[in-house]
Amino acid sequence: MEFGLVWLLVRGLGSVPRPVARGVGRALGSAAFFLLGRLRRVGLQNLQIAYPAWIEPRRRDLLRQVYRNLGLLLAEFCLMRHYTAAQAGTFIQYEGLAHYLDAQAEGRGVLVLTGHLGAWELSSFFHSLAGHPMGMVIRRLDNPLVDAFVNRMRCLHGNRVIHKDDFARGLISAMHAGETVGILMDTNMTPPQGVFVPFFGLPACTASGLAKVALRTEAAVVPGFLLWDQARRRYILRFGPRLALTRTGHGETDVLANTAQFTATLERYVRQYPEQWLWMHRRWKTRPAGEAGVYEWQR
Repeated sequence: MEFGLVWLLVRGLGSVPRPVARGVGRALGSAAFFLLGRLRRVGLQNLQIAYPAWIEPRRRDLLRQVYRNLGLLLAEFCLMRHYTAAQAGTFIQYEGLAHYLDAQAEGRGVLVLTGHLGAWELSSFFHSLAGHPMGMVIRRLDNPLVDAFVNRMRCLHGNRVIHKDDFARGLISAMHAGETVGILMDTNMTPPQGVFVPFFGLPACTASGLAKVALRTEAAVVPGFLLWDQARRRYILRFGPRLALTRTGHGETDVLANTAQFTATLERYVRQYPEQWLWMHRRWKTRPAGEAGVYEWQR
């Protein structure tokens, strides 16, 4: 049943003109804000952590924008299997592509630091359309039929999926082959896979695998996000400068320092585009030993 609903949604939104699909997606996102109360409460709690000086109406208004943007992302996901490079190029453009190309030219692999910000599903798809297929580290979806269907769409133009249960081996192999892999690094983790680093001023348990692989393989770490630019009325696939790694020779210290740097980089982008980040994720769920939970009201 779940697979059938996903298939109908993709077929339905994917068969109408893009402005219509985006309009429907925006409406679905707006409706979800009111219907999904539990997620709304998580989003408001996270915004209170990140922006304690904001008044409640301002946080609610921003969260409504987040839901509308998620609806737009849903529409783009349903449409993207029909896109050609020329079509996508009319509403997506690169910024800072040279940062990525220079890192790729070194031949030691590129780790794209990214997150659930902007149109993350469309970013790797467009990059592959433009002739730069890449790997994506993802978590398997609970429904295997939905998982296979979604991954087929993601990989239509040469992308490939690296599942989290094969994370280390797959990532190291890709870097040794000089490939590119994108890693969503803004989800809650648990030790020992995660370490605590600051995120919006509060320790957040964060995946340390990106730092470990980068230190081991000397692959380049480049921030990359597909962001909606309202002034230009288009998406911008923005690559930032390569991040310099801390290398003191002390393994755990270096992993912690670089994970903190990657998280701080992500935070800067989120602060610039707060209406485009997935605030409904329980980012601070895992707490340091002895510290009270952030989402105790959900128990």
